[in-house]
Amino acid sequence: ETSAVLRSGDFVQVGEAIFKYLSGDNIEVAYHEEIYRLTIEDGLTKISNKRALTEFLDKEFARARRHERPLVVAMFDLDHFKAVNDDFGHLMGDYVLREVARIAQARVRQEEMFARYGGEEFAAVLPEVGLEGGMSFAEDVRRLIEEHAFSFEGNDVEVTVSVGVALIDASMTRAEGLILKADENLYRAKRSGRNRVVG
Repeated sequence: ETSAVLRSGDFVQVGEAIFKYLSGDNIEVAYHEEIYRLTIEDGLTKISNKRALTEFLDKEFARARRHERPLVVAMFDLDHFKAVNDDFGHLMGDYVLREVARIAQARVRQEEMFARYGGEEFAAVLPEVGLEGGMSFAEDVRRLIEEHAFSFEGNDVEVTVSVGVALIDASMTRAEGLILKADENLYRAKRSGRNRVVG
């Protein structure tokens, strides 16, 4: 029989279950931090989720209007994603979503946000960026995804993305207007042949 003194952060395995030991003084803080993280992070891709994006966009939209500064939203939608799931299974689909998130996240600056909007749709919020800069960002991400070798469990799949970009304008009174405009441009990108950026 062996014994050891547990330190805060140690893991203990009992049968199939693994427990993390936290000392009483920091257990409450750690619990609340983890709960908050779970509410703003997408479980699959580990990037921000729609809730976090909405909060960030609302704040940046108000700031951009108040100071008459540029603000861009780009909406990304994976082309023919249903076929990836149908042909290769959902594990391949999950892998593709994680890779797309990783590729795009690496291109995002600290003051910007790239988030999973839902399903196979992602969104970027780019404060202090004009339309030209937003189009350039979207085109970079589109190209990086098109050129990336997606390979999972011996299967290779080509992935492309359609992107709609929108710049804040004086007629927009709510952040939803910016999302709506980016969405309209996304559907134009889809209708005009996919794997392209429309702004």
